[in-house]
Amino acid sequence: MSGLAFTRAPPAARPLRFLLTAPAWGMVAGVMLAMDPHALAGRWSPPTIALVHLLTLGLLGNAMLGSLQQFLPVAAATPLRGTRWLPLAHAALNLGLVLFVLAFHGMHALLLPAALLLATALGLVLVPPLLDLFRRGAQRLLRAGIGAALLALAATALLGVLAAALLRGYGTLPLDRVVDAHAMFGGGGWVLGLLAAVGSVTVPMFQGTPQVPARMQQAWMAVAIVLPLAAALARLCGAPAGVVALALAVQACAFAGAVLWLQWRAPHRRNPSLVRFWTAGCVALVLAALAACATLVEAPWIDTGTAGMLAGTIALGIGVPLLLTGMLLEIVAFISWVDLRGRCPRGMRIPAVGRLLPEEDKRRALVLHLVAALLLPAALLGPRAAFAAGLVLATAHAATLACLLRCLRRARHFLHHPEAYR
Repeated sequence: MSGLAFTRAPPAARPLRFLLTAPAWGMVAGVMLAMDPHALAGRWSPPTIALVHLLTLGLLGNAMLGSLQQFLPVAAATPLRGTRWLPLAHAALNLGLVLFVLAFHGMHALLLPAALLLATALGLVLVPPLLDLFRRGAQRLLRAGIGAALLALAATALLGVLAAALLRGYGTLPLDRVVDAHAMFGGGGWVLGLLAAVGSVTVPMFQGTPQVPARMQQAWMAVAIVLPLAAALARLCGAPAGVVALALAVQACAFAGAVLWLQWRAPHRRNPSLVRFWTAGCVALVLAALAACATLVEAPWIDTGTAGMLAGTIALGIGVPLLLTGMLLEIVAFISWVDLRGRCPRGMRIPAVGRLLPEEDKRRALVLHLVAALLLPAALLGPRAAFAAGLVLATAHAATLACLLRCLRRARHFLHHPEAYR
């Protein structure tokens, strides 16, 4: 951790407001899956669209945006600007998501206002750091990767607003092409792009793997920029939907393969629960990629609609959430440790990160997430299976939130009773 600028760490409340909201939306997604028999009725089903955005904006969005508030100044040598707007951005993001879900459950007039509110919230977070991310200086490759991911997020938001406008009858562009391009920029450019950029620092730091070679980072950044852009533009210009499925599959396999290779070569493995979260998440991404490729095969024994739903369920319900949940536990513990470091007098020994959030707590959460991962694909079989999967999914994210709150409570307890930790 010697390369981290602890003195630039933001107040703990700034990233925590996003990070603690993420598992709460995971719980909501689980409850919705359990209670709504149409939650996985098909790609164009309104409840399915609402569930997808509960995961992508509520769970993943809050986790990723919150992590950036800590990562940019501490690890990427990038100052945070416009921080006074962050509470407003957090409120707008989550209120916009509530309106979005209501819009797809009958209150259709809320759709366009929800999309505009969500786009505004994302803009308040992604615009301020952009110029600093592309300037010359230290960590240039890392900052460029994060900047490219933020630009992909901007494209995702704009295409999302366009799709909402088309649904409300404004314009005549093909909705399916716009939605596919929206998914390509969001999944390939933003989610996988940011995970790889930030992971080039956090995977060696927290999992004890070798450092990511610069050439590997450069190759990934080229893929993460060129592939989503090319696939999205091709789809908008009329290319078949398989172009997007294949591009996402290639990118997911490249990312997962790189992480598994680094883990296999780890000389000093640490944080075993985090390693297992990421191993399981990467395996799930590979399985999702295989299911996505199945949609390209024209064979009587393969239903492309079911294969596409399976790919989305595994990727958005299992793969990426496992990666982010594992990191969420580490990041909140790390933020608590940094906060204690700033509050306590120099020379005072403070609890280690592993004492603020013990491995046993993380292991219990991991087991619940793995059980949910086994049940989620079966949710496509019918309402009863979806009910069981939804309950376990909600329980897993509740366990994650409980872990985070216990970590914060331990840090607060140390401030008032340091003698109990000697």
